[in-house]
Amino acid sequence: MSGHLAAGSVKQGSRILCHCADCRAVELHHGCPDPAGTGVDLLQLNPDMVAIDHGAEHLSLLQLSPRGVFRWYAGCCGTPLFNTPRTAKLPFIAVRAALFAEPDSLGKVIAQTFIPKKGKPPQHKGAGRMTYKLIGRMVSARITGRWKQSPLFDRDTGAPVVAPQILSKADRKALGKA
Repeated sequence: MSGHLAAGSVKQGSRILCHCADCRAVELHHGCPDPAGTGVDLLQLNPDMVAIDHGAEHLSLLQLSPRGVFRWYAGCCGTPLFNTPRTAKLPFIAVRAALFAEPDSLGKVIAQTFIPKKGKPPQHKGAGRMTYKLIGRMVSARITGRWKQSPLFDRDTGAPVVAPQILSKADRKALGKA
């Protein structure tokens, strides 16, 4: 599979590190190195800023649970690609920075989410700025109609372009997610 980002999208996006248990579980499910100490490096954008140029037929979709976030991956090799809400009406996509030859070209990390703290609830750094940028992008996409321009959802029906595979309870438990 190959694709590209629209011109100017990196400047509009937000690069974050997510330490949540679900992002970690997806990485482990796909045989990637455990991101427990570093978090998963993501670039948050609007879906219309992402294009799949070749190999769209390999696009696959995973959910950790029936109500879980959509976790898109390359079915041909198992590489995690994107995270999105379950509906196209919320125009948001998180692209794995590891997909890029030079992740540092995606700008600096502006936020870290769900940072584990022993004996305390997870902490967040820079969440205000991240949320402000996220809401601004989403509102703009909704007003202009760009929210319908996603490579991952059917433009007419809003359905995902492939049916999701939902992990079984046994598979979730094996990943540390019961």
